[in-house]
Amino acid sequence: METILRGLTTVSFYASDLEEAKKWYTDFLNMEPYFNVPGYIEFRIGDYQHELGIIDSKYAPGGAAERPGGAIVYWHVDNVPATLDKLLSSGAVLHQPLIDRSGGKGDFVTASVVDPFGNILGIMTNKHYLEILNTQK
Repeated sequence: METILRGLTTVSFYASDLEEAKKWYTDFLNMEPYFNVPGYIEFRIGDYQHELGIIDSKYAPGGAAERPGGAIVYWHVDNVPATLDKLLSSGAVLHQPLIDRSGGKGDFVTASVVDPFGNILGIMTNKHYLEILNTQK
C-alpha cells in the first residue's frame, strides 16, 4: 500500500519584517538559515533536517489570517520546560501552557507559543519520535 503523506517537507511561517524574523529565529535556533533570498529564508532543523521556511507576509495567500490560528506543528525537543522558557524569554507569547498528555508519565508533553511575528510554534517531547529515531541509528 502506498503512503500518501510521506513526511514533513517544509513548515512555512509568515513575517511582516523578514529581517527581524531572520534575526529572531537565528538567535533561537543558534544557526543561520541555509537558504536566503529576497522574501524568503529557510532553516534545516533537527534529526531529519526538516525545513522551516519564513516568508515575507506580502506573499501570503489572499485571506490569510491576521492572527494565530489553525493547525499547530509540534517540533520534538528534549526538554520542553527549558525550551519554553527560552522562547518566552526571547519574546514569544504563551499560546498553550505545558501539558503532560500522558497522564503524568512525561511521554508526551506539549506547549506552544506565538512568535513575535504571529506564528504558532509548538514544542513537544514525544516518546514515539525517539523510538523511531533510535531504530534508524
